[in-house]
Order: sequence, then C-alpha cells, then structure tokens
Amino acid sequence: MDHLSSMDASFLHLETPETPMHVGSLMLFDLPEGYRGDYYDDVKAQLAKRLHLARLFHRKLAPMPFELADPVWIDDDDIDLDYHVRSVTLRRPGTMEQLEVLIARLHSSLLDRSRPLWEVYVIDGLANGQIAYYSKAHHSGIDGKAGIEIAKVFYDVTPQAREVRPPRPPRAGNAYQLGVAELLQAAISNSMAQYVKLGRMLPQMTKALGATAVQFIRTRRKAPRERSLGVKMAPKTIFNASITNQRSFGSLSVPLPELKLVGKQMGGTLNDVVMAMCSGALRSFLHERDLLPKKSLIAMVPVSLREADDCSNNNQVSAIRVDLATDLADPAKRFQAIRESSEASKELIGGLKAMLGTDLPVAGSPWLMSGMASLYGRSNLGTRLPRLANVAISNVPGPAVPLYMAGARMARYYPVSIPYHGVGLNITVQSYAGEMEFGITACRRVLSHPEVHELAQHLLASLRELQRLAPVAVQETKLPAPAATAPVRVATPVAKKRVNAKPASHNPAPRVHSRRAAHREERRPA
Repeated sequence: MDHLSSMDASFLHLETPETPMHVGSLMLFDLPEGYRGDYYDDVKAQLAKRLHLARLFHRKLAPMPFELADPVWIDDDDIDLDYHVRSVTLRRPGTMEQLEVLIARLHSSLLDRSRPLWEVYVIDGLANGQIAYYSKAHHSGIDGKAGIEIAKVFYDVTPQAREVRPPRPPRAGNAYQLGVAELLQAAISNSMAQYVKLGRMLPQMTKALGATAVQFIRTRRKAPRERSLGVKMAPKTIFNASITNQRSFGSLSVPLPELKLVGKQMGGTLNDVVMAMCSGALRSFLHERDLLPKKSLIAMVPVSLREADDCSNNNQVSAIRVDLATDLADPAKRFQAIRESSEASKELIGGLKAMLGTDLPVAGSPWLMSGMASLYGRSNLGTRLPRLANVAISNVPGPAVPLYMAGARMARYYPVSIPYHGVGLNITVQSYAGEMEFGITACRRVLSHPEVHELAQHLLASLRELQRLAPVAVQETKLPAPAATAPVRVATPVAKKRVNAKPASHNPAPRVHSRRAAHREERRPA
C-alpha cells in the first residue's frame, strides 16, 4: 500500500458533486492514410499492454474506517478495460463546437472511487475525419508535470508503436481489499512517521521562513513595488461565485514561436506573455459588459515544487498570486506590472519551497475537510466571502515533439482543468510540438459555451495587441489580421472521408474552434 500525502488527499476531501477534482486532456488524432481498422480497439489493445508501466492506472483507494485518517493506495490487478475505455460517436455534422460541448459534459461527472480513478473516451464522428481522445484522472494521483510523464509512457514518438516489457504476474496473497486492522495500523504508523518528519524539519523550516522574510524586507527597501499584492483581496467579479457541476469548455491553438518571440522582445518570459494575454482578454471581456472592477483582477497560479528528475505520480505543487493589472489601460504598463508581480511571488515561494512540500497530519481530516467543502459550496460562501483570486491560470510545459498513439499522429493536446467555488474560471495552457494549446474550463452558470468562445477570441486579440507593442522584429512575423484575406480557421463539415491534417508547423495561423467566434473575428477591424 502507498500512503497519500496530505496534499494528494486534500483533492479527495475537497471534492463534492458540484466540484469534481479530476484533470483531463482533449487530444485530436490524424489517422494514417488509408486506415481501415477500428481505432477504439487499437487504442484499447495498446493501453492493455502499457497500463502496468504507470501505477496511477492500476491502483485504487482504500478508505480508512470512520474516515479517521487519509486513505491509502492499493493495487488492483482486475482492471475492467471495457469500463475505463469507452467509445462515443458525435452526432452530425460533427463540428469542433459539438465536441467541446461533449467534453464539458464528460468532465462534469465524478469518477468512481471504488475503481482506479481514470477514464478514457475515444470519440469519432468529427467531420474532418480526426479522432478525438479525452482522458481524465483524479488530481489526487497526478499533477500537470506527472501527467506529461505518464503521456511519455502511453504515447510514441514515431507511428510505429514501441514494444514494452509485459507485466509481471500478480503476487500470491495480494488482497483485493485490506482488513480494518491493517488499515488502522497503517493510519497510525503513517501519522507517527509524519509527526517525526515534521519535528525533524522544524528547525530547517524556521530558518527558511526567517531568511525569506529578511530577503523580502530587503528587496522591498531596495526596490519598493507600488503594486505589491501583500494581503490584498481580489475584487468581486462574475467569476467568483458558488458553482454547479455543469461545465463549459473552449480550446485555442497559437504557434509557440510567436509567444516566445514576443516575450523575448518585451523582456519577459513565455509565462509573462501567457499571463498578459489572459489579463487583456479578461479586461476586454468584462469591459464590454460594464463589469470590469476598478481594482485589478488577481490570478491564482500553480507552481511546481517537483525536482527536474522526479517522475512520481503525485502532486508536488503550490500556488502564487499574480496581479493581472486589469485596472491599467496601457498594455505595456500592464505587461510590466504582471512581470514584476510574477517575479516577486516566485521569489517569495522559492524560499519557502522546503516548507510547502511538508505533510501536515490532521486527525479526522477526511470528514473535517469534506464537511467544510460541502458547507462552503451549499451556503453560497464562494460568492459572499472575500476572495484571494478571481481566476486560476496554469502553464504546463508539454512534449516538444509530435506524439503518436496506435499509429495515429496527435495533432492537438488541449488541457481540461478544474474550476472551484469562488473561482469559476480556469485557463490552463500547455505547450505541444510547437503550439501553445489553451483549454478554458468554466462552470456553465458562470460562463456559457458562447461566452467561453468569446473569451478565446479576446485571447487572440490580446496577443495581437502585445505584438504591436514589440519591436519591428516581432511585427515582421506577426499573426495575420482578422481580415477576409486571412480568416480564422474554423472546423467545418466536409465530405465524409478521412482527412489527414498537416502538421501545425505548416500553418502558423492561430486556430479557434468556434463558428460563432469566427464570424465575430471577421467583423472586428484589424
């Protein structure tokens, strides 16, 4: 058995019917030319050969009696692939907008805790001949970086699937369920180990906390920041409400070199460009509705605590708050304020890294945290209480080369993430094979499907605004203006035959999968 860390277990305890705590991915695959097989069967066969390479896919939870302590992971050698790997067909005409609505619905349902916490859907019926592949796994067993490592297990870098070693036969006496005595003994021993570890680390943690405080004070004295967040709360927006389990989802692809070049020319990082895009998009979206608060929006941004060579299937993350500077109309000043805020938050969390990854044992944490999560959502406190952030924004580095599964090339790799009470909008970004893939996940009561697509259009407009600020070197490679000569590419119905899309590098123009968004983009002046 494996003990869950307090961070991993928190994703279980904070889960309610309104707030499923799983993360997912939507991938689009181009089938090989002349393919005549059943891709669902091919995918299931390849997964069956490789499930043993990632423990996430063949372990399940064993809860403690009376929820006195966090559950443990136990191996499950009886995986029902017909349950975990499912086939879905889109209705005609099979547009990308239909697919996104389906993904939003699939992402809204809870995973079955009596089984390993993952599901896969192979979706056909897209008008352009591509196959969609949606997977979701519970956040208690995986974070963004661990998800990328698991992707390396299941996918290949060539159309030819590599051979892997077969699984070892299960050990004799491997019980399907643990007894009460075993579970209680495990809970006691794990709690004692956590307390001992915490006691040993107290001097180091105290030293780190003191050094960080001194460094923070010295930095403020040398270079005082006018826009320091401090303990400032986020203003109230339409995104900050208690949510339901209904979801909306939208996707966007932008050439990665374009973002890197903008960041280089403006003296920031790729993450700064992403944050500035989100800031400009949110500002425009709210301003058009006369809902933009006078105070700046604040983003909650996950940061990884994982070492470079750590590939374990668990969570090693914390979060920082970043000032989105949406109160500034000047995009150049807005970019600079975002960059400074991000750097200040990273400096602060860098000194506390050793503390943030420490387990903090709490007796009865399952029922205590679950009760608080349920109370927080059902009492509408997410709308009434002061809020730390308005929106969650995450940037996950993904594979730099094209991936393949069962011989099909992965053309798109969109993240699907978690909104929560009080933060009903999540924008997660992931790089893949020369593209930056945006996944916008929201509560449908907070943002409808058309509004999510509109927000994607504002992201594009925000990027063009940043490019106009950059020097001539950036403008020479700027994105096409939304004129009739360079329309936004939209998924449209075609003849019912397989179409093999070209690699993303063949066409650097950004893609927004929304017919309504495309018409709006054509009407907007350059």
